[in-house]
Amino acid sequence: MRTARIVCPKTAKRGAVIEIKTLINHPMETGYRRDDMGQAIPRDIFKTLAVTYNGAEVFRSEMFPGTAANPFVAFTTIATETGTLEFTWTDDKGETHVEKAQITVS
Repeated sequence: MRTARIVCPKTAKRGAVIEIKTLINHPMETGYRRDDMGQAIPRDIFKTLAVTYNGAEVFRSEMFPGTAANPFVAFTTIATETGTLEFTWTDDKGETHVEKAQITVS
């Protein structure tokens, strides 16, 4: 089961630059390692992280096999209106993990 932590302000002034941080629990297996029996461990990585703010994409990151396990990502955006930040991680198999955070803008 994947779990994610999201750190973003609960409130912000309109027009303020806000920092958002996220970390997701994931092994990010490259597919190059071998297990104790010498068998290749199948590749298992998140390929993308897309973040929308009230439906408009504000951040996108492409990840590669060299990305560390439990990837941490930080970025900034501008607080424009009260709403929802939605974080969507998509893996090699096309499966997604979605988390949401709320922000109130005054």
